[in-house]
Amino acid sequence: MSIALTPYLSGSLCHGHTWVVPDLVDLADQLASVALGQSFHVERILAGTGIRPVATSTNAAKSGIQLLTADTDPWHRDGWMFQVMSWIAAHAAAPAGLIRGPQMIHADKGFDGLKLEVDQSSGIVTAAVIFEDKATENPRSTIRDEVWATFESLEGGAQENVLTAEVATLLANQKKIDADLAIQNIIWKTARHYRIAVTVSDTHASEEGRAKLFKGYDTIAKGQIQRRRAETFHVKELRKWMQALADTAIDRIHAKVTVSV
Repeated sequence: MSIALTPYLSGSLCHGHTWVVPDLVDLADQLASVALGQSFHVERILAGTGIRPVATSTNAAKSGIQLLTADTDPWHRDGWMFQVMSWIAAHAAAPAGLIRGPQMIHADKGFDGLKLEVDQSSGIVTAAVIFEDKATENPRSTIRDEVWATFESLEGGAQENVLTAEVATLLANQKKIDADLAIQNIIWKTARHYRIAVTVSDTHASEEGRAKLFKGYDTIAKGQIQRRRAETFHVKELRKWMQALADTAIDRIHAKVTVSV
């Protein structure tokens, strides 16, 4: 298991999981596959439906290594890797979920992630869960000054066209789901749910710390607690840890090319 999840409930404020990485190499291997454009392969692994080897070309490897290589500013690279981690964690929590694949570019301006909630008895999409993923050494100020502003604008109807397009794309191959009805349901504010994933230090790794970290969530996304999800990954020396993960993932890419030859 690349990311282990422990559920938690913070009163009526929010709910979610805390993450632990029990095996860095396993996570790096999945990260390498995503960087190679093989997120479909990782999905099969996470769903337990098969782990057939996937061919890796030298061209794909070169591009994948570029994704995992930081320039003078590592923040964009680390942000992308954390988005992939968030995607993996989302699949671990709901292996059969309708979750958009990871973006394949640093600092993309679209949603960090998107998941659709589906009523299994009726086949109706009941909610769109919009992700905000932040690999940061300043989690509280990032949430207070950036994430809340984003969620508040979404609550007001911002980016409705982007959300519509993303939902339609995600449902393109879901023949049993009425995409038009799903989009009509989602444009109502209560059908928009939110999910923060953020790196934390010791300060926010406890129950009390999480309550302080996500303070104000219930005033931004009002209503039932199901609308407010929050995931935390406790890591010390964030940048060093991310660099070690990237280096290991690059090693895994080299290994995959060697195996494919």
